[in-house]
Amino acid sequence: MSFLQAIVLGIVQGATEFIPVSSSGHLVLIPWLLGWKSPGLTFDTMLHWGTLLAVVGYFWRDLASLIGAALHGLVTRRPFATVEARLAWLLVLATVPAALAGVTLEHQFEALFNAPIFVAVFLLVTGLLLWTSERLSSRLRDLASVNAPDALTLGIAQALAITPGISRSGSTMAAGLLRGLDRPASARFSFLMMVPIVFGAGLLQLKDLAETGPTAGQPALMAVGFLAAAVTGYACIAFLLGYLRRHSLRIFALWCWGLGLFSLIVALLRR
Repeated sequence: MSFLQAIVLGIVQGATEFIPVSSSGHLVLIPWLLGWKSPGLTFDTMLHWGTLLAVVGYFWRDLASLIGAALHGLVTRRPFATVEARLAWLLVLATVPAALAGVTLEHQFEALFNAPIFVAVFLLVTGLLLWTSERLSSRLRDLASVNAPDALTLGIAQALAITPGISRSGSTMAAGLLRGLDRPASARFSFLMMVPIVFGAGLLQLKDLAETGPTAGQPALMAVGFLAAAVTGYACIAFLLGYLRRHSLRIFALWCWGLGLFSLIVALLRR
C-alpha cells in the first residue's frame, strides 16, 4: 500500500462513516474499482479508531454531560430526572440491538465484504431508505423529545448496518425521520449512539488482530490512515450537522444510487 492509498482510504472512512452513504460499502467498492489490494485487518482497525477519535473529539462536551447526568441520576436514585440523564439511558437502549447483532452475526456477514455486487445492491437499498424517509417524515420533534420507542427503532436500524452497503448513519437517520424527528435531532442522536458501537467494534477487531497477528505494513501508513480518518471525520460531522439544518438527505440517496448502479455495471462488464 502506498501513502496515497492510505490517505484516500482514511478520507473515505472518515467521510462516509458520518455522511450517510455507507463507509463499509465504500471501503469495499473503491479498492475493488481501482484494483487495489485489501488493506488488511490492521489498517482497517486503525481507520475505525480514527473515526472514533473524531466523534469523541467533536461531541466530548455532550458525552461528558450525558455521562455525568446518568451517574448523578444513579446516585440520587432519580435516573430520568433530567433531559440529559434520560438521553444517556436512551442511548444505552439504542446500543443493545447493534451490539447483539455484532456479537452473534458478525462472522455470518463477513463473506459479503468480498462480494462487491451484493454491496452495490445494498447501497441501492440505503438510497431508497434515505429518499423514502424524507418523503414520509413530519420532522416536527427535537432531540429532547426522543423516547424509548424512538431509541429502540434507531437501535434496530443501526443493527441493519452490519451488512456492508447499508449505511449506519443513513439507516439511523432515516429511522429518526420516520419517527418524526427533525434532521438535526436524527443526526445528533445517530452520531452519539455510534460511540459505544464503534468502540466495541474496535475492541473486537483488536481481539481478532491479537489472534491472527498483524498484517505486514509500515506503522507510518497506519498512522497516516488513522489521522486522515480522524481529521476528515471531524470535518464531516461539523459539515453535516450544519447542512441538515437547511437541506434534505436526498443528495446522499442519489449518491448511493449512482455508485451502486455504476458498480453493478462494472461488475457485469468484468465478467
